[in-house]
Amino acid sequence: MYTHFFRFQILQSRRKYDGEYTPDVSWDKDAILSLGKLAFHQLERNNVIFYDTDLKDCGIDVYKASVYSGMCTQIFKEETGIVLGTMYCFVHLSIQEFIAALYAHLFLDINKKCVFDQDSIEQENKSETNIDLLKTAVDKALESDNGHLDLFLRFLLGLSLQSNQRLLQGLLTQQDRNDQIKKEIVQYIKQKFEANLSPERSINLFYCLNELNDQTLVKDIQTHLSKGSLSSADLSPAQWSALVFVLLTSEEELEEFELQKFKKSDEYLIRLLAVIKTSKRAL
Repeated sequence: MYTHFFRFQILQSRRKYDGEYTPDVSWDKDAILSLGKLAFHQLERNNVIFYDTDLKDCGIDVYKASVYSGMCTQIFKEETGIVLGTMYCFVHLSIQEFIAALYAHLFLDINKKCVFDQDSIEQENKSETNIDLLKTAVDKALESDNGHLDLFLRFLLGLSLQSNQRLLQGLLTQQDRNDQIKKEIVQYIKQKFEANLSPERSINLFYCLNELNDQTLVKDIQTHLSKGSLSSADLSPAQWSALVFVLLTSEEELEEFELQKFKKSDEYLIRLLAVIKTSKRAL
């Protein structure tokens, strides 16, 4: 959806500013690299507001910002207030996160280098691959206390799928043709559940698995729930995280949470604390 939206805005921009109209879009790599660099670096710093100097640092002509605005239907929103000068932000945070993820794939495609390592001297002579990028992004997102890279990671994983990379034909020169990368990153994410993750980080990892079309852990827990066997089952950390995810994302509002239906101990109380907090009544 975001890819189609982005391509549509390029068409609109060419029609409005250049007087061109074609039913097909050839990707403007220079524009995407400039916008992407801005989106990624500001997201990495957890910034949603930026200034003229930030645009200039990314090769964006401040006086042509209106052109970029038209290209992406006011991708930049100008706000004047107490701060002297003009401030900019993407029209929505998810647009910034998507363009940052697209930039990460394009940067790797052009430079054979992970966008997180672009300033690292150690990585200068090392050719990196898609799986290196995805694993690093998972690690970086898990290191965040406030989850500012969570949605960026989900976009990044979604764009890595062959089915979605078809949308990027003409932009990326190298496209993966097998499922090995998907299997490897799914396994890598599942291993992360062995660590003592916060409920927020665990939940985002399950959304990541959904993005990769892998629901094995969730289906396993749903089977246990339907059989009512969770009070006696010895679940792995990943399965406990799956249970929390299933309970928190259920369409049914949790009126009453009864711990003894699962396991009655301090350890499991702590694991299920996020569910207990959202229920109206807990036993």
